[in-house]
Amino acid sequence: MVDPLPATPVRLDAPGLLLRAYVDTDAPDLTAAFADEDIARWNPGSPDPEAVEAFMASRNDWSTGDHASWAVADPTGRLAGSVSIHRLDRDQGDAEIGYWVAPWARRQGYAVRAVLLATRFGFGPLGLHRLYLYHAVDNPGSCAVALAAGYLHEGTLRQSFRYADGVHHDEHLHGRLSADPEPERAAR
Repeated sequence: MVDPLPATPVRLDAPGLLLRAYVDTDAPDLTAAFADEDIARWNPGSPDPEAVEAFMASRNDWSTGDHASWAVADPTGRLAGSVSIHRLDRDQGDAEIGYWVAPWARRQGYAVRAVLLATRFGFGPLGLHRLYLYHAVDNPGSCAVALAAGYLHEGTLRQSFRYADGVHHDEHLHGRLSADPEPERAAR
């Protein structure tokens, strides 16, 4: 059985990284991130100010118990991305994890570190048995993040999800069990 969530985001710290609630000062960076071509292609989100405000409010409200979502912040507190444990199935003890990184923070290890930290929260305080993720086969960066965070490639789902371009893309399914060892990179 999965442990209950608090009503608001739990702050999680790691070297060079902070997972926290969204704050009002994140709005300009969220607007810019949602306007980025790569984020818009693979992730939901609109740069419209009302949509940005609604996104932050929904991610900061854990009271439904179906997700744990965080703003990923760099050491200065600036928004670097997003990570979320969602589709939480309390009976099965599993959930999906998703992430994106803002253009100004890419290739600096934020995605892998954020996924590792959120995974530890999922397997630790939440008591999950399994976490999984999907990404478009055409998104090799997301595949690299999944593998580096210890999520094994379990298969390819043919034309399984229609992304923003209106096309049903093939997706990779990756999974990690609570009993799986931390990836070597994370142990350092």
